[in-house]
Amino acid sequence: MRVVIAEDSVLLRVGVTRLLADEGIETVAAVEDGDSLLTAVTEHRPDLAIVDVRMPPSFTDEGLRAALRARVELPGLPVLVLSQYVEERYAVELLAGGAGGVGYLLKERVADVAEFVDAVRRVANGGTCIDQEVIAQLMARGRRNPIDLLTPREREVLGLMAQGLSNVAIAKTLTVSDGAVEKHVGNIFSKLGLEPSSVEHRRVRAVLTFLERA
Repeated sequence: MRVVIAEDSVLLRVGVTRLLADEGIETVAAVEDGDSLLTAVTEHRPDLAIVDVRMPPSFTDEGLRAALRARVELPGLPVLVLSQYVEERYAVELLAGGAGGVGYLLKERVADVAEFVDAVRRVANGGTCIDQEVIAQLMARGRRNPIDLLTPREREVLGLMAQGLSNVAIAKTLTVSDGAVEKHVGNIFSKLGLEPSSVEHRRVRAVLTFLERA
């Protein structure tokens, strides 16, 4: 796997590069701002871009904006965004295109090497991975919306889907059968009014609905 890293902190940039190298993942470019990210992904066409939300010059959302532009210029480019704080709107914007291959994690997750590398591989393979803290905050809001139609177990399944888990992984996490998870997922699609299409597309749309409405 070949990745491009966009992170203004030299220590984190070097640290992530070494961490990935230990896992057999090659960093083809490590840059410090959004413009350099766009140049790097165009030149190297990586399997994944790992991007800090806040980068120079204003340290607001330049990294996110650059990541979204990169996905326009290089359709299907998997992007894993790292953030210092939980900001749900960033996760929503990443998923708004309706395609997979996106992730949003807190930077502290990098310290858990196994979890971070799993997220890297999952997003690079076209999956989604939304930080559990984002999901927890959304679950706690409890506004009236389509999510309210879901049973507690279905909400739990949808939360795990948002983290990028497959049906098999969800079944193992909840200690239920694969068939039970498939039934819950089907109910989620139905209650959220998601028309039949590819399963992966509907999963992404379900997660996006969750992030937007929860």
